[in-house]
Order: sequence, then structure tokens, then C-alpha cells
Amino acid sequence: MDSSSFASAIILLVLVTDPLGNIPVFIGLLRQVDPARRQRIIIREVLFASGILLFFALFGQRVLRLMHLTDTSLGIAGGVILFLIALKMVFPRPEGPANHPLHGEPFLVPLAVPFIAGPSAIATVLLLVSREPHRLWEWLGAISVAMAISAVVLGFAEKIADFLGEKVTMAFERLMGLVLTAIAIEMLLAGIQKFVLQLRAV
Repeated sequence: MDSSSFASAIILLVLVTDPLGNIPVFIGLLRQVDPARRQRIIIREVLFASGILLFFALFGQRVLRLMHLTDTSLGIAGGVILFLIALKMVFPRPEGPANHPLHGEPFLVPLAVPFIAGPSAIATVLLLVSREPHRLWEWLGAISVAMAISAVVLGFAEKIADFLGEKVTMAFERLMGLVLTAIAIEMLLAGIQKFVLQLRAV
């Protein structure tokens, strides 16, 4: 196993699932839930999100083949999606949990999907597996580690928010957005380069 690429995959998945950026959302949506149940809900929603990402890692290639999508188009689309997500992280809109009205206890939506296992996370998993399918077990491990990190961060969401404060949290969020922007550009350029090479080969 290539430890550097394994670590890179974990970092990328943590960036796109964005547990730190989800802290205000989770706090807001779980504010009216019994404090004794919040930890259980967070663990349940992270498990749901993990199941969704693992499903796409295991069966996503079959879905792509059925839809006649190539690795090249997936790479370009994944780069575009990550770039848009990164822009939102760097330039956040003045919106919060109030924009996501919730009645009762959250179940699957909106916490597991789309806040954790959103389009960018799914696209990233598909891209990792499509590029190097022979390293499937490595990607499954990276997903598991990234989801464990999300569970820990979100499980201590209120304590982290109180410790860091709003300004530090926002600054760190924008820093992660900047890193994700660079990753998205690399993915986009790699996809375009592969497309150009395919055109020349025709």
C-alpha cells in the first residue's frame, strides 16, 4: 500500500465531507433534539453517509458503465464539482441551519445526505476508484478513516465550536477551501490533458 496516496485520499475525503464546516449546521439542526440522543444521531448519520460512499466505491463503476460515462468525463466533472464546492468554502454565503427547516429528529436527510455524503464526496470516491480500481481496498480504508474523523469532529461539535470560536472556525474553513481549490484544479487539468491525448490518438 502506498502510504502517501492513502494519506492523500484521506485528506481529500475529509476536505470534501467537510466535518468542520458542518459543525454549525449540525449544532443548529440538533439544537431541539434531546442532548442524550445527539451523539447517537450523529453516529447513525455518519454510518448512513459511510454506507452511501462505500456503495459507490463498490458499485459505482457498474453504474458509470451502464450510463456510458468514461474516466475522462468523470475526472473533468469531478474537478468542476470540487471547484464549485471549494469556492463556497472560500466565499461562504450568509446562510445557516435556518435555511434547512427540520421538523422532528433528522433521519438520513439532510445530515447524512447531502451534508456529509454530498455530490462532491460521491464524485471523489468514484474518481479514486475509476483511476486505480486495483487499489479498491485502499480506497475503502480511506473512506472508513475519513468517516471516523467526521464522527469524532461532529461528535464534539459544540465543544469545538466553543473552543475555536466562530472567527477561527471560518478562517480554517476558508483555508481548507483554498487547499481544495488547488486539488480541484489539478483534477480538472488531468482530465483535460487525458481528453486531449485521446483526441490526438484518434
